[in-house]
Amino acid sequence: MGSSRTMQPPGRISRQAVAIGIVTALVGYGSSVTVVVNGLVAMGASTEQAASGLLALGVTMSVTAILLSLFSRMPISIAWSTPGAALLATTGPVAGGFAAAEGAFAIAGLLVIVAGLWRPIGRMVAAIPASLANAMLGGILLNLCLAPFHALATIPALAFPVVLTWLLVARFARLYAVPAAAIVTLALLGLDVGGAGPHGLMAEHLWPRFVLTAPVFSWGALVGLALPLFVVTMASQNVPGLAVLATYGFRPAPRPIFLATGVASLLSAPFGALSVNLAAVTAALCAGPDADPAPERRYVAAIAAGMGYLVLGLLSAAAAAVVAVAPPLLIEAVAGLALLGAFGASVSAALKDEGDRSAALVTFLLSASGLSFFGTGSAFWGLVGGLAVMGLTRLRFSE
Repeated sequence: MGSSRTMQPPGRISRQAVAIGIVTALVGYGSSVTVVVNGLVAMGASTEQAASGLLALGVTMSVTAILLSLFSRMPISIAWSTPGAALLATTGPVAGGFAAAEGAFAIAGLLVIVAGLWRPIGRMVAAIPASLANAMLGGILLNLCLAPFHALATIPALAFPVVLTWLLVARFARLYAVPAAAIVTLALLGLDVGGAGPHGLMAEHLWPRFVLTAPVFSWGALVGLALPLFVVTMASQNVPGLAVLATYGFRPAPRPIFLATGVASLLSAPFGALSVNLAAVTAALCAGPDADPAPERRYVAAIAAGMGYLVLGLLSAAAAAVVAVAPPLLIEAVAGLALLGAFGASVSAALKDEGDRSAALVTFLLSASGLSFFGTGSAFWGLVGGLAVMGLTRLRFSE
C-alpha cells in the first residue's frame, strides 16, 4: 500500500498504542453493539443467529484489521457498518426472511470487491453527491434517533436513567457516554448472566457459536437492501475512513482495503454478519498522536483494536440475549443515543449546499418515510427521488 511517508518497522512494541487500541475496541463495540443486534433482529434473526452474526463480525474485523495493518504498517482500523445496521433496523424484514437478508449481505460484500477490482464502480459511488448520500443516511437514522424521546414518554422509569447517564457522561467524556448508558441499561434490566436470571437465561446459553444459514438471493433484497447497504457502507464508512487516515498523513491504497473487507463480508454473511469496512470515527484514535508520538508505531494500535474485537466477539451471545429480553423500545433508545452524532453530522452536511437543498430534503424525507414499492425499501427510493429532483433542478432548457 502506498503512503505519503516511508514507514519503518518500529524497534519496540508501543505500550501506548496497545492501550489506545484496547480503548478503541471497547468504545467501538460498546457504542454501537445495540445498533447491530437491533438491526439483525429487525431482519428476522433469532437470538442465536444474531449472536452468530456478532461473533462472525468480531472474527472478521479482527483478522482484517490485523492483516491490513501488518502489511501496510499503517493504522488500518476496521469496524462493522453502524449506518448499515441502522438501515437494517429501519428497513425491517424482507421477503424470504433472514436468509434473504444474508443474501443481501453477501451481495453487498461482492459489490465492495467489484469496487476494488473495477475502478469505475468506485468512481460511480464517489460521484453520488455528498448532499444526497448524507441525506439518505440522515433519513435512515431519523426514527432510531427519535427512539430515546419516545422511550421517555412510554417507559420513563427505564429510559430516564439511561438518557440522564448519557447526558452526564457526554459532558465530560463523549466517547464513553454510550457505553455508560449501556451499562446502566444492563443494571436496570437486572440481568444475571452467571446463572438463571430474572428472565430465565442460563450461562450455558450465553456461550457463542457460529450458526450457518444458507443465504437466499432475491431481487427485492438486492435492490431494497444490498444496494443501499453498499452505498451507505462506501459513502459513510470507507470514504470518511480514508479521509481520517489522510488527515494524519496515512494514505493507503484503497483497492486492497476494499478487496479485504469485501471478501470478509462475503465469507461471513452466511453466519449472519453484515458488512465490515474502514472505521470512521474510531479511526482517529488509532491514527492520531494519542496512539503514539511516532507515526510509524501507530499501526500497533489498530492491531490491538483488532485483537480486542476478537475477544469482545466472545460476548456476542450475551449481547444478543440482552436484546432478546429487554423492552425493544429501550434497546432502540440506546441505539438512538449512539447514532445522534452521526445523525447531526449527516443532516448538517446534507443541507449545507443551498443549491442541492431541495433534492437533499426529498432524499431525507423519502428515506425516513418507510415506504416500499415492488419490495424495495425507502432508502433506495430516497436516493432515486433525490437524484431526480437534482436532475430537474440542474436541467437547462435552450430557448
